[in-house]
This record gives sequence, C-alpha cells and structure tokens, in this order.
Amino acid sequence: MNDLEEAQGRGSTHGPAGDAALGVLLRALNVELDRFNILFGNAHGLYRTDLNALVAILEAARREDPMTPSRLAAALDLSASATTTLLERLESLGHITREHSKTDRRRVDLYIHDTARQIGSEFYQPLLRELSGVWDHFSDEQRETVRQFLTATIMATTRARETIAPR
Repeated sequence: MNDLEEAQGRGSTHGPAGDAALGVLLRALNVELDRFNILFGNAHGLYRTDLNALVAILEAARREDPMTPSRLAAALDLSASATTTLLERLESLGHITREHSKTDRRRVDLYIHDTARQIGSEFYQPLLRELSGVWDHFSDEQRETVRQFLTATIMATTRARETIAPR
C-alpha cells in the first residue's frame, strides 16, 4: 500500500494521525499539480518561476489590480535583476507586455497576452474537466467545507512561510 492509499483509508480524521493523513494527501496533490504544470512548462519553454509569475499576473488582473514588476518581485521573492530577466523572457516568448500605467505614467503594469491565455486555457481544459467531474459528486455543503479547508490551509501555509527568513 502506498502513502496515498494509506492516507485515504485512515479511519479517524482528528488528531495527529488524521492530520498526518491530510498532510500526505496535500503533498500528493501538490506533487501531481506540479507534474501537470511541468508538462505545460516543458511544452511552452517555461520554468516554474515563469509559471508562478504568469499566475500572479493573471490573479492581479482578475482582481482588476494590474501587477507591477516590484509587486511581482515581492510575490515571488526575486531580486530586481532576476525579475527583469524573468519579464524579458516572458515578453520575448510573447506571453506578457509591459505598459506604462494609464493612471501613473511612472508605473509599469504587466499584462498577459490573449494568446498566452488561450494556450493556457486549452492546455488546462483536460484537468478542469476531470476536476469538475469529481467535484460534481459533492454537495454544496461539502464544497463549502472544502473551500473553507483550502482557504484556511493556504492562509496557514502563507503564515508558516512568512516565519522563515529568506536565504
């Protein structure tokens, strides 16, 4: 029996054993998502940091708060020079543009090209179909519990990360 099968088969979900089982499942999910993202990156000449940058830029756009190079550097814990290199690579691949802000000409905003959005959407459709098929089996209440669990887990991970000093 592998770790995933063992974690799925545990009886109690409370206490150290239950927490360990959840940890095993989260680790397995993280590994599988990483493997999927690596396939996308390999297909499009992107490194993990490139993918993280694209997601950060997309999330900022979703919030209608354009990403800037300095905010991206902070979000990815990169130096200014590493961020410049990253942005130059993404721009040369045709994934992003850098434009002066319409509200503050001193600021540069980062935008994802529509072609990059299309490529990502097409690649991730099989994953989204599979996830939707699995999630359809959960009630609204169960989905709300999962949403709360994931939100709390992300926040806890962020807090733990912030306690570790960068190298």
